[in-house]
Order: sequence, then C-alpha cells, then structure tokens
Amino acid sequence: MIELTLPDMTCNHCVKTVTATVQRIDPQATPQIDLATHRVRIESAQPAEVFAKALTEEGYAPA
Repeated sequence: MIELTLPDMTCNHCVKTVTATVQRIDPQATPQIDLATHRVRIESAQPAEVFAKALTEEGYAPA
C-alpha cells in the first residue's frame, strides 16, 4: 500500500485528475482518496516513486 499526501489536492476536480493519473500508470490500481486530509492510498505493485513523479507532473507534488 502506497500512501501519499498531496497538499494541492483541494477539490473534486483534483480528485478526478489524481485518480486518472494513478490509473494511467496502473489500470488495476485502486486509489482511495481522502480529500479532507489530502491523502491518497494506492494499492499497486508499481513503486511509489512512479506515482509521485507522475502526480508531480500533474501539479500534485507529494509532501
């Protein structure tokens, strides 16, 4: 389980973008997003660094 805090994720549009980014990397991934705490949990065999890089490129750099 990968857990990332994304301080810039603040609305439902952000949630959609983060979900799409995660699923683009791993279509089988199951992201669980908690908008109130700005956290995303990802169930995936891919390394956390891959998700962190892709999310940073989308404007949601992990803290």
